[in-house]
Amino acid sequence: MLKQFEAHFKDLGYTEQTAIQAAVYEPLVSDHNVLGLAPTGSGKTVAFTLPALANLLPGDGTQLIVLEPSQELAIQTSRVMRDWAKLLDLQVLALTGGANVKRQTERLKKRPEVIVGTPGRVLNLVNDRKLKLHLVSLLIIDEADDLLTGDTLDTVRSIAQAAPAEVQLAFFSATDTPILHELDQWFGQTVERIDVRQQDQTQGVVRHGLLEVGMGKRDQMLKRLLAMPNFRALVFFKQANTLRQTATRFYHEHMSAASLTSDLRQVQREKALQDFRLGRIRLLLTTDVAARGLDIPKLPAVINYDLPGSVNEYVHRVGRTGRMGEPGQVISLGDDHDLRDLKKMLKDTDYDLVPIYFSGRTLTTDRPAAPVKAPVDKPVASQSGTSTVATKAHTTPAASATDQSTEQPGAKPATKPTKAVVSNPSKKKKHKNRHTKNKGMRKKWRDHDEQNQK
Repeated sequence: MLKQFEAHFKDLGYTEQTAIQAAVYEPLVSDHNVLGLAPTGSGKTVAFTLPALANLLPGDGTQLIVLEPSQELAIQTSRVMRDWAKLLDLQVLALTGGANVKRQTERLKKRPEVIVGTPGRVLNLVNDRKLKLHLVSLLIIDEADDLLTGDTLDTVRSIAQAAPAEVQLAFFSATDTPILHELDQWFGQTVERIDVRQQDQTQGVVRHGLLEVGMGKRDQMLKRLLAMPNFRALVFFKQANTLRQTATRFYHEHMSAASLTSDLRQVQREKALQDFRLGRIRLLLTTDVAARGLDIPKLPAVINYDLPGSVNEYVHRVGRTGRMGEPGQVISLGDDHDLRDLKKMLKDTDYDLVPIYFSGRTLTTDRPAAPVKAPVDKPVASQSGTSTVATKAHTTPAASATDQSTEQPGAKPATKPTKAVVSNPSKKKKHKNRHTKNKGMRKKWRDHDEQNQK
């Protein structure tokens, strides 16, 4: 490690390198093609930043390209790299979709040594000849398990083909997928595989809870969780429509929540993420696309509003909490059937899924006792056909026999039970018409007039 990096490493409070940082430094510095596999939150960004920057020459044009799957992750990575690059007088530029293209083109004229961007925007600028890759010596594909799928795979390959033939390649991922075993076929170069997932010790204690909640009551459960002191959570949705409905409801109810989706403008997304990091809002509603790879320090909890559909999705979601030794809590919401399917999907993993309950403004693994129902007195039918309500003190058969017998001397006379008045809805009250009443009066006066005439 360079002396400048060693001093800054200590200034940031780090005592030693993580497993992935120590394992990939020498191979990357020595121009080897590398695939680095390490758990989420294990310092992969710093792992490729330090050796990558060490080989760059200030003022020699763009020499390093880093590809990220989302705008948020590209901006986050560029900030981390810029913090280290300034020690070597290197410039870092973020190129993301959704940002102003003209402004990015103007900044490219300053010939930054490092470009961090999303594949679509980088390839567009390359095709428009605004970004030249003839001096690029290293291409880093972060979150490779996500980027090397579907149409994005073709985009990444096109960028690699636009770079010099001898360009060094580096891939980093938290999960292993089949394509990561076929990199030499897709990119035409031999790639050294470095897997430290078993040796890594950076993960904190994370509890994985299953909270049984029906779909119609999940918004209400989020509100109840907000009643917990110092509670903050990243809430994952599958469908953007469901997310927007919840976000709109919370907005009108003045709940401490914001949304982070791919259809928002970059300024809105950055503000939502910044507010969440600073604690101004307590719930950040997002999808897998928008929140992949995000580093949110000391995040207490992750909530699966919609359960993930694959093991990899679960790994990346829960990896947002419990980073760098911090404790974390995962709360998966669903009905009994959904939670059974989740346990079945994760049966071959090391995750310990435990049923949890919300009681007394806290989460607990103890099942709350069922409330004792007060005895409800049934109506007793009387001989007259009307029903009367029984009193709390139920009459025993012996007492009933005593009541029916003759009163004993000296005893107080029993009061007669009042007869319950029951209205009969079938009998309607007759309403006397005003004209009917006047008709009788008119007959009376008519008879009076006839008698006078006689």
